[in-house]
Amino acid sequence: MKKFNIKRYLLVASAFMLAYMLSAQNIYDLRLNEVLPVNVENYEDDFGIRNGWFEVFNSSYGTVDIGGCYLTNDINIPTKYRIPKGDILTSIKPRQHVLFWADNKPTHGTFYVNFKLDETNFIALFSTDGKTLIDSISFPKNIAADISYGRLTDGNGKWAILERTTPSSTNVVVEGETANQRLLTNDPSGAIMAVTAMSVVFAALALLFIFFKLIGRSAIYMSNKRAQRAAEKQDKYNKPSISASASVRESGEICAAITMAMHEYLKDEHDIESTILTIQRVKRTYSPWSSKIYVLKETPHKK
Repeated sequence: MKKFNIKRYLLVASAFMLAYMLSAQNIYDLRLNEVLPVNVENYEDDFGIRNGWFEVFNSSYGTVDIGGCYLTNDINIPTKYRIPKGDILTSIKPRQHVLFWADNKPTHGTFYVNFKLDETNFIALFSTDGKTLIDSISFPKNIAADISYGRLTDGNGKWAILERTTPSSTNVVVEGETANQRLLTNDPSGAIMAVTAMSVVFAALALLFIFFKLIGRSAIYMSNKRAQRAAEKQDKYNKPSISASASVRESGEICAAITMAMHEYLKDEHDIESTILTIQRVKRTYSPWSSKIYVLKETPHKK
């Protein structure tokens, strides 16, 4: 039986608690961001019907799953509409929005709540426990049709009547020319853009050429150094010793004498003079004319 390791279980429990705390902390970064109470000629839902809508914004820099939280238009009933879990669309990406339709028809889907905005002028978002208030907004009752009420800056800005409705997108409307429009005005032919692009390309090519040139020279230098070290090592092993070089200088007669002396000593074939070995060089002059086969055996006679 394995020994109970309390430290391991405490570590696992701490990890789960930390993950839960981080998840809960992300939920509290959700913010009600924009409300359109009366929809006459504004956006249509997936069924082609115009109803009031409101927007929730994820002000954090991590993905937040809004599933399991509660939405209500009555502060006394915080669990009026529970956002279903398991829908992949309830995971709100960082600094993004999700849109809810207030048509009192929750059977239409996850993002269709069971109340309408013209019933009250209040919306609240509660945590998964149904008790902790995350965010709420009381919007004016006299807002005209197709006019939205929202934050001037997404997530934490002041609430006001917006100049235009922006469902599922940022409330900040950029006025004036964009960078592309200014470039088109200043460079209608595209010459500046072409020169800039070519300059960047050629500069990159030049840097690549210099880089690979340096790499090649470094590789050649290292290869030469390795070859030089290998040659020095080989010369060191092939260098003859002093005794070997001395034996090379000895004559053949001396080597032969030493060999013969060792042979006679080992075979016990030496003469009486056991300590003296005499070797005389024999010189023989050979000529074809001194061979017996060339000697005249018969006296020539005249016939």
